[in-house]
Amino acid sequence: MTATTELPRDLVILGGGLVGMTLALAAAKKGLSSHVIDRADPAELTAEGFDDRATAISTASWHLFENIGIAAGLEAFACDIASIAVTDQNKPGRLDFVPGEGGGTLGRMFPNRRLRLALFEAAAREPLINWIAKAHVTERERSEYGVAAVLADGQKLKGRLMIAAEGRQSPTRDAAGISIAKWDYKHRAIIAGLTHEKPHGNVAWEIFYPAGPFALLPLNDDADGTHRSSLVWTVSEADGAGVMKLGDRAFLAEVEKRMGGVLGKVLSVGHRSSWPLGFHHTAKITADRLALIGDSAHGIHPIAGQGLNLGLRDVGALVEVLKRYETWRGLDSFMVALATDGLTRLFGVPGGAASAVRRLGMAAVQRTPVLKQFFMDEARGVSGDLPEILRA
Repeated sequence: MTATTELPRDLVILGGGLVGMTLALAAAKKGLSSHVIDRADPAELTAEGFDDRATAISTASWHLFENIGIAAGLEAFACDIASIAVTDQNKPGRLDFVPGEGGGTLGRMFPNRRLRLALFEAAAREPLINWIAKAHVTERERSEYGVAAVLADGQKLKGRLMIAAEGRQSPTRDAAGISIAKWDYKHRAIIAGLTHEKPHGNVAWEIFYPAGPFALLPLNDDADGTHRSSLVWTVSEADGAGVMKLGDRAFLAEVEKRMGGVLGKVLSVGHRSSWPLGFHHTAKITADRLALIGDSAHGIHPIAGQGLNLGLRDVGALVEVLKRYETWRGLDSFMVALATDGLTRLFGVPGGAASAVRRLGMAAVQRTPVLKQFFMDEARGVSGDLPEILRA
């Protein structure tokens, strides 16, 4: 097989999920190009019924979506979270979180499928993103000169920085030898969509039981007015398989019992999925020409619905740092390079006239203290806007 090499880009992003693709779009808005490499088939990821999960998007994450240009297309699928009700087994002593006047919402609920569609459609239109789906990375290269990912079909995709956005089982993180602290909660999250008798009133319910939280998250009503919510039910690992095997009638009975009537009768349940719950956090999130983002760097319990939002905060911070580096160092290095190139060319011009001009210029600098100081500062590397670590 003959290997092919694409033109180098700024970033090589390994993982094109919600966090990885958001990074690619955010970087593109700052003028940074990327290769995005993902093993999955986008058609499968966005198929009806593939992933019935829904995600709470925080206000800050929504601002990020606005700034990368996908918010307008998502607006119709947003269900505001107006308040959060927290109870201990539906006993007296309920705690309510309600924003003050003018405080906006506490977040917005979106089906994961809609988030993926919005990101994938935007990425397909963005010329600064080279998106390679259904691809398997066989080699990862990092050196002082750059990075590269070699694919199973022989393609070699080069860049300046490698980003691991591959999720909890990140092979790039593991190959880099980055240590990780982790533990298993011995719990599973049972996730399903529900339809129910009463409107949710844009309230997110967090009902705590000894086995773990039981969350009801508001979704938009169906076109016919049927009320809908997303269930995230935490059960022990030992009970997880049994709960998943329950028939719909028995499952709905168990759900209704734990709901305590807050949404009335449960009418139907959608596709159920089960996810193991654990915690992990890497000892560091960078290595030589490598940065970890999202679940490649950290994974938390979904109790507060902050997993994806934490990854999107990674995106915002990384793009800001990269762009600041680009502008801060790009201009300075260009000016120094231009000056040295100019001197090389100036002193390379032959002939007496050119020599006389050069000597005249040197004499002028000799008699001008400000110019002499400027050239000495440049030689000492202390001119311009220095990073703090390079200052005295």
